[in-house]
Amino acid sequence: MEHSHRGCATGNRWAGNGGLTGEANRVSASKNIFIVLTIVASLALVCGCDRQAQSAQAMERPPALVVVAKATTRDVPVYLDEIGKCAAREYVSVMPQVAGKIVERLFEDGADLHKGQPLFTIDTRPYQAALDQAKATLQQSKAGLQFAKIEMERYQKVGDIRAVSKSDLDTKRNAVDLGEAQVDAAKAAEEMAELNLEYCHIRSPIDGRAGQRLLDVGNVVKANEGTLVVIQRLDPIYADFTITEKQLPSLKQFMGEGTLKTLVRLPSDAPSAAREGALTFLDNAVQDGMGTVKLRATLPNNDRHFWPGQFVNVRLVLTTKKDAVLVPSAAVQIGQQGQFVYVVGTDSTAELRPITTGQKQGDEVVVESGLKPGETVITLGGMTVMPGGKVQVAQPTTQPTTEPAATQQVAK
Repeated sequence: MEHSHRGCATGNRWAGNGGLTGEANRVSASKNIFIVLTIVASLALVCGCDRQAQSAQAMERPPALVVVAKATTRDVPVYLDEIGKCAAREYVSVMPQVAGKIVERLFEDGADLHKGQPLFTIDTRPYQAALDQAKATLQQSKAGLQFAKIEMERYQKVGDIRAVSKSDLDTKRNAVDLGEAQVDAAKAAEEMAELNLEYCHIRSPIDGRAGQRLLDVGNVVKANEGTLVVIQRLDPIYADFTITEKQLPSLKQFMGEGTLKTLVRLPSDAPSAAREGALTFLDNAVQDGMGTVKLRATLPNNDRHFWPGQFVNVRLVLTTKKDAVLVPSAAVQIGQQGQFVYVVGTDSTAELRPITTGQKQGDEVVVESGLKPGETVITLGGMTVMPGGKVQVAQPTTQPTTEPAATQQVAK
């Protein structure tokens, strides 16, 4: 019986131990859940405290000193900006048309020339002699023709066929025809001799500016070989540039609406100093291996502001955008989500407003979306502004000139 009780007691202890173990596990799980809930509540409390602290900090922070501007509307051009190169309207390489020795130069290097102005003189003596000889030959041919006509008339007056044969009469007629041909040939030779003599006096074929002479007096030249001087017409002047083939369809569309305007300036010129011209040429093919199309603008150049071979900035105006919204370029900032501006409300708070911008227009930029005309945007001091924070608009007399200066003033 004792053994039986011990066995029962032992069995109860094991059973009791198993029960204690299950209870301990349940308690441990409850503790873990409690700990997790406590951590979550603590984090929420910390975040809430942080938000409250940030809100309190924003409320306690003094208003940021800023400079503002109104969003305006006006018609603005839609354009393409390209790099171009100036080229002369007319470019002539002056070459000798007859051979001979240069005996005279009648212009200075770099001079402005007029059409027909003398440039060089080639020795005229051989060509004058050739002209005299041609004139003598012409007189000789005329005399021969006159005699042939007299002979034919004499034969025609003889009425008796037995005195003059038909063959002799045909010979006289042939002599007259031959004499007329010789006179015509002599006239042509005389005209050629006169032309060669005229070619000895080389004149400017266009109005333009002379370059540096390439040959001096005393040099012997050959006909149609070698350049004596280059003359370029500078007014008006061309500005050659290219666009990509992707831009070609829209360009042709706008060209169908009329002649497109161009604004051309030197890189050293202010944007407002651009000279207005017109698009006068579109090439008939895309350049092989380049994927570009050549265009040409023509613009006045009476003050010689532009020079052939000079690089220029070319703005091709395609069309005009009506009632575009513009803000100063300084108002646009870039964040992680893209471009934005700070809009100042009626309660002097700054709202972060995402926007989409278009082309620049001088110191301003077009806002495609995100902003309405008349809204006030911050142009200076935006680095010290917090979204939803208060701002103070600087008066014109106290307007800071740079961003750091505005930051320092707020820090005080």
